[in-house]
Amino acid sequence: MFGLRQDVSTGGALRLGGIALGGTVAAVLPATFPPDGGPTSLDRDLAAPIHSAFDTRPGLYQAFVIPSNAYILVPLLLLAAAWFGYRGRWWRAATMVVVPELALGLNTWLWKPLWDRPLHDYLAYPSGHTVHLVAIATKFIVLIDSIRARLIALAVAVVTLLAVAVGMVGLDYHLPTDIIGGTAAAIAMALALGLLAQTLGADRERW
Repeated sequence: MFGLRQDVSTGGALRLGGIALGGTVAAVLPATFPPDGGPTSLDRDLAAPIHSAFDTRPGLYQAFVIPSNAYILVPLLLLAAAWFGYRGRWWRAATMVVVPELALGLNTWLWKPLWDRPLHDYLAYPSGHTVHLVAIATKFIVLIDSIRARLIALAVAVVTLLAVAVGMVGLDYHLPTDIIGGTAAAIAMALALGLLAQTLGADRERW
């Protein structure tokens, strides 16, 4: 029992640390933006090698952003929820669906207007596609029990996020700091909302 309590305590501490770090990064980055919300020196430094490497093959940008589209993410989200449901973990299945979608909604209706960084004809910070992708990945990684499965899911998520980031920057959908902020915000929201869901569901299912 002591080992179990220690594991739970360690996991809780890691999640709180992730919430604090993610929230801090997402909140601090906008302080570096110029008054017009344009690119920062970090944006230019990160975007330059992307354009240098891939601008001659623009079709790759289109391919890279595909995993961030809703028609890919929503079926994956529902598949993950169905997997938990099949295993009888109904509370996990429900939170697998609710948490990422709630994070996306908060990003769209709260964080984007709050930080008000315009790009083209929309608000770009934090990147909504990034928030959706990372919130789904974060929630799935937290909910699964197998360490090996977590590591595999983490590796796939990181590679996918990097590809999506290259595509979005190359297509001028987002600046790099939009994506960094979206990643940080998604991790913080997914973990925070997950802890809330865990508290609400404590009497329904062991996590």
